[in-house]
Amino acid sequence: MTLVTPQAGAGLRLRTLDAFGGAERWRQAQRIEAEISCGGLLFRWKRGTAGSFDRMRITAEVAEQRIRFHGFDGQNDGVLEGHSVRLESGGVVIAERTGARAPFPGGRRALRWDSLDMMYFLGYALWNYLAFPALLMRDDMEWRETGPDVLTARFPTHLATHCTEQRFLLDPATGLVKEHEYTAEVFGASWAHACHLTADYRTANGIPYAGRRRVMPRRPGSGGAMPAPVLIWADVHNYALI
Repeated sequence: MTLVTPQAGAGLRLRTLDAFGGAERWRQAQRIEAEISCGGLLFRWKRGTAGSFDRMRITAEVAEQRIRFHGFDGQNDGVLEGHSVRLESGGVVIAERTGARAPFPGGRRALRWDSLDMMYFLGYALWNYLAFPALLMRDDMEWRETGPDVLTARFPTHLATHCTEQRFLLDPATGLVKEHEYTAEVFGASWAHACHLTADYRTANGIPYAGRRRVMPRRPGSGGAMPAPVLIWADVHNYALI
């Protein structure tokens, strides 16, 4: 996958890339290393006590949709590559699933998820969030400016993500993402409308990253976050763009 710097005329995309460290930094980057804790109401519903993670190390590639969770399932690593997921122990594959999107959201997944289901959702979600600036430069993504500080993306089917069309609301003062609106179709295409709030921005070697992420139900109509409940939370403790 080649990352292409947006041409002049894609003003909001260029401004957003500049806010996140610049197109050249992201075009040259190979991977993101981070340490993350996460959990929330939806994870408890689907996974019970296994639906929370404390300071888990993550390695995400930038140009390709590939992410590894170190110690995801006990001592086992979890790996996502597009729509395929697997668990590894000492480099040996112990469980895997191709076409991981197809079974959602019905059947037993309406009530509970296994480790590979969780790896699929959490893997693609965190890859999308962490690699967001690189998404602005992918030639297989469609981007439109749909407001003064709003970017609307259309994702290709070969990228695992929440839904085809998603909105990113930018802080007019900083150019950084403050809200991300989507429908988490693996939970339910007709009702799982979410507003993902990003805050507590920090910098690592000149690259901003959101230290606090909270996913809330989205208001009907004009959108925006409802005040409660917190569906999913994530805190980023450490971050590096390599």
